[in-house]
Amino acid sequence: MSKAKIKRYRCAECGAISLTWSGRCQTCGGWGTLFEEKEEDLPGRPRESYAKKITLSEVGEIRRFPTGIDELDRVLGGGWVEGGVVLLGGEPGVGKSTLLLQSAISMAEGGKKVLYVSGEESPSQVAMRAKRLNARDGNLFLLCTDDIDEALQAAGDVEFLFLDSVQTMRDRDEGGWPGSPLQVRVVAQKCIELAKALGLPTVLVSHITKSGQIAGPKLLEHMVDVVLFFGGDKTSRFRVLRSEKNRFAGCDEIGIFEMTERGLAAVFDPSKVFWNEMALSEPGVAMGVMLEGTRPLVSEFQALACATPFMYPKRTARGVDLNKLHLLLAVLERRANLSARNFDVYVNIVGGISTKDPGVDLAICMAIASTITDKPIPRDVCFLGEVGLSGEVRPVARAALRIREAERMGFKKIVMSRYEKGEKSCNIKQIGVESLKEAVRMMLS
Repeated sequence: MSKAKIKRYRCAECGAISLTWSGRCQTCGGWGTLFEEKEEDLPGRPRESYAKKITLSEVGEIRRFPTGIDELDRVLGGGWVEGGVVLLGGEPGVGKSTLLLQSAISMAEGGKKVLYVSGEESPSQVAMRAKRLNARDGNLFLLCTDDIDEALQAAGDVEFLFLDSVQTMRDRDEGGWPGSPLQVRVVAQKCIELAKALGLPTVLVSHITKSGQIAGPKLLEHMVDVVLFFGGDKTSRFRVLRSEKNRFAGCDEIGIFEMTERGLAAVFDPSKVFWNEMALSEPGVAMGVMLEGTRPLVSEFQALACATPFMYPKRTARGVDLNKLHLLLAVLERRANLSARNFDVYVNIVGGISTKDPGVDLAICMAIASTITDKPIPRDVCFLGEVGLSGEVRPVARAALRIREAERMGFKKIVMSRYEKGEKSCNIKQIGVESLKEAVRMMLS
């Protein structure tokens, strides 16, 4: 019996299937996301299956391979995983290709055969960057092409595959330009199939949109095992690597790098990056200890309040969620009698880092209170605590770890929740407060 060709349309955003084409997906509401998909099937005859069921006891341990970069290993949970597919996104020029090329060079020097596929640059461009990174090993192979079939064919005899980038590769058998939702999905699917079949650790570089999301269908993030974001202010020499998804480890760790002439260098004492250690106290500055994964970071929180003649004052936050800023301003007004209705308020975390840690609420509130009252906070004081809507200062996770970091950085006092059970120390005085109003009265009266 001849094969029957079934014409159907798949949404590139949500994967929904429709038998008729429409300009708008009926499932997710996306416009222009339906693309034709041809499926060949043999009616009346079951497909042959080559999959084999096994018991859990037959499954071996996960094999990890160090990347050669300590900060990258920290974020990944120990290194590349056999058969794992990693998606690395970031702004143009932030250093994604440099980071992967450094890892490729390090593994090649360790005796691993690595293939670096570039669909964006010529061989001379990649070689120039590799020479700047002191690449000398012969186990690093370079292939510059935009054909995914050529790239995967060349990857059959290597131990690691880096592909830069998934938006520049194309499948000749599919329609659409490189970077289109259909092409991105097909290219990623072929890479994943090869990685799982050969146990080949694979890294795919991805572009991002103006809103900071991975370019292409959202399905791409669901298909891969790990999603990493590499970012930072381009005017700063520091870069931050975050994990948004990780099937093999936790996704709350960050890696901090410094961009140098010889590539990216790991920052082993990040607290010094986010604190300028000024001896002079200025209004609107408060110190706090944030926690990123298992790493405590002493950070400087800055706030500026400027009188405004307009009815609707401006609120700007950098490194802090804007809704969190609105919430803390409301708590300050209602519970601590500090109104910012007549001020434009700006909040910033020094160093370009972002955080969602509730343990820095007290530090943000104290910085805002300091700039509104125009009274400085002593530089040897650090703040630790979550602020609730009723104005109470609540305990935070891993307080002992944060207190030790504040002590290491030379602080003499730390203001925190009265109910916090921290370790007693003779080098730093732990001051317990019950409410935000009490902390403001204590520091700024």
